[in-house]
Amino acid sequence: MICTSVVCGKETTSNLKCPVCLKQGIESVFCDQTCFRTSWSQHKFIHPQEDDQPYNPFPSFNYRGDLRPTYPLSARRAIPKHIKLPDYAKDGKPISEIKNDRLGKIPTLSPKEIDKIRKVGKISREILDIVAGHVKPGVTTDELDAILHKECIKRNCYPSPLNYYNFPKSFCTSINEIICHGIPDQTPLKDGDIVNLDVSIYYLGFHSDLNETYYVGDKAKANPELVRLVETTREALDLAIAAVKPGLAFREIGNIIEAHATKNNVSVVKTYCGHGTNTLFHCQPNIPHYAKNKAIGIAKPGMVFTIEPMLNLGTYKDITWPDNWTSSTQDGKASAQFEHMMLVTEDGCEVLTARTATSPGGPVARI
Repeated sequence: MICTSVVCGKETTSNLKCPVCLKQGIESVFCDQTCFRTSWSQHKFIHPQEDDQPYNPFPSFNYRGDLRPTYPLSARRAIPKHIKLPDYAKDGKPISEIKNDRLGKIPTLSPKEIDKIRKVGKISREILDIVAGHVKPGVTTDELDAILHKECIKRNCYPSPLNYYNFPKSFCTSINEIICHGIPDQTPLKDGDIVNLDVSIYYLGFHSDLNETYYVGDKAKANPELVRLVETTREALDLAIAAVKPGLAFREIGNIIEAHATKNNVSVVKTYCGHGTNTLFHCQPNIPHYAKNKAIGIAKPGMVFTIEPMLNLGTYKDITWPDNWTSSTQDGKASAQFEHMMLVTEDGCEVLTARTATSPGGPVARI
């Protein structure tokens, strides 16, 4: 058995069970009373309400758009014993990242390391494409999370977001006004929505990171404002990638993205940025997406990092839901994001998470 505590997740032979879960027929076991008590504030949300109906756990919060969280969350998905774990998988604390942040160095990878992370990038694309193939009206984001988790385990991969600073799910699903870090729950996708699927995996000792925004149903593709937003974001990422080569100052990437965003009358989120990715989920360099930023560093062969612009139809400002993860636009207008992980080469860059000829989604003609 796996301890149900969101801050543990270890295998256990304990018979200590949550009494509420026991009454409701939910399987949950805890190592000891400490695990049970410390995780109660989050664990309780897997319990259905008395009327067994989905509910909003933060009814008094001032939501800025139409989207609401739909609880209870499903129980934490188990990781088989043979899967190699990142250092935060059990207690939620990425100690290696925290120590590395103090150094402020931008890593470069050896040829052997590059071979490994290239494989990881390819697998993460494969997983994203499988999950994206299930995007349609009526499917819930938790159902998509279950599909992703299964595909990760099938390939002996650990879903990097799971328990990263206690994030409860295996990937992020951000609908409409949600900028990033949406938690998969019982919310069904609707015809006319857009949804971002953010996939990160840990395999062969390396992380990968990529995401795309998808149209849900034909109604979304017929919405001129949504198409302008999504396609501008897609194009902004492509323009930024085209500029990556040895000698590029990382601060220039934001100038390229904001110029294209401004041309198309959308704003650039400033709170979140691209980042280095390798044996650590997040590390140097930081890649801001807005103009006139003060990012440190110059691109050199062997560096691996992400560019992941988040563009909004309205204000660039964000607000975080009470779950301490979900980031929404302050005015409730839609947001879109695209992300690739790339390797700086001797004369340009290699996109390690590139789309394939069969990848779902892809550009839509502007209306």
